[in-house]
Amino acid sequence: MAADPEDAAIERYASGARGAKLKRGVEPVVDGAALLDEVRAFIGRFVSFPNQHYLTTATLWAAHAHMIKQFHTTPRLAALSPEPSSGKTRLLEILALLVPDPMFCLSASPAAIFRTLINQQITLLVDEVDAIFTKRGKDDANEDLRALLNAGYKRGATVPRCVGPRHDVQAFPVYCATALAGLGDLPETLMSRSIVFRMRRRAPDEPVAAFRSREHEPEGHALRDRLSAWAGSRGSVGSVSKGEEAGRAWPALPEGVVDRPAEVWEPLLAVADVAGVCWPNLAREACMTLVSQPGERLSLGVRLLADLRTVFGDASALHTETIIERLTKGEEWSLEADAPWSELYGKPLSVRGLASMLKKYGVHSTKVKIGGRALQGYRAEHLWDAWSRYLSHFPKETEPLEPTEPRKTPAEENFE
Repeated sequence: MAADPEDAAIERYASGARGAKLKRGVEPVVDGAALLDEVRAFIGRFVSFPNQHYLTTATLWAAHAHMIKQFHTTPRLAALSPEPSSGKTRLLEILALLVPDPMFCLSASPAAIFRTLINQQITLLVDEVDAIFTKRGKDDANEDLRALLNAGYKRGATVPRCVGPRHDVQAFPVYCATALAGLGDLPETLMSRSIVFRMRRRAPDEPVAAFRSREHEPEGHALRDRLSAWAGSRGSVGSVSKGEEAGRAWPALPEGVVDRPAEVWEPLLAVADVAGVCWPNLAREACMTLVSQPGERLSLGVRLLADLRTVFGDASALHTETIIERLTKGEEWSLEADAPWSELYGKPLSVRGLASMLKKYGVHSTKVKIGGRALQGYRAEHLWDAWSRYLSHFPKETEPLEPTEPRKTPAEENFE
């Protein structure tokens, strides 16, 4: 065993790590880009991803977990699939070898996680996460865990709980890097805080290496130790560490990545920038791909807005009866086959139901005259604001359509 810290450092990296350059009397210089290349190759040996951007993101996420105390937010990594046996659990197993202080959970109690976080910064890996969102009400034992997952993405976040016989209020810290795996989708509050991996079963022509924990654990732990050393090594700015450099950075975001997606991706982009070489470009390509990936679940209200935009087409106004007819006929008006309006809660969407749903977005019916008939309906110009706010792909350059009929005062409309 090495007698002094310098000898210990040399022994630590003496296994042929190409990401470290060692000289006695000089702090080991870790080549961050080369190290991330190795981590990427290690993960890719055992996990088949739908595309290489997922692999890039998983690598950066593992690295960011070693800098967690320097960041203001930490993205949840959510590996989701429609069916089992899609590589989700294997991904968590590999990440468990690479991240600091992992807590791999299948059925850990919230109390155990809360009390562990009081004592140390852990990396939480939760498998079968869909099971904790299935129950509600008095039989729900997972309310505390949901609160932890929702709140714990931001540094300084706490969850207050009553403890002890006197029910004293204690604020439990919940900030920690968290990776999740489960079937289906998660609640929107958690999805918006997550980088979502849409996992799928491997095809016959997508082989991966067999993973054996006792065989590959030493290799994974060696990479983990080198990631930790890199995060703590001296950065390019003054005497701060690489982790501090990443935490202080304001990385350039790809065009169109704003608000919550920007907050989610900033830590990973900062890690990539500190690593340098090809990683800044790889990270931004992954960001653009995953932020814009299709298949995100829409709320029923946003689905209605999107389908209204389709059935309106170039029309500036439609009678309510026409809108209902087009929505319920679905595919005849170029709606998706799964459009729910003909069987919404067991019956077709009604005039009252349409009005109730649109009221939330500040859209109300009015008298519109089409083909000589003045009936209640909706104008495209009144929907424009909701379309532009809630449908991200609505072209911003387009001006709201002008009505075909001149706007009338309420008195004129009542007269007709």
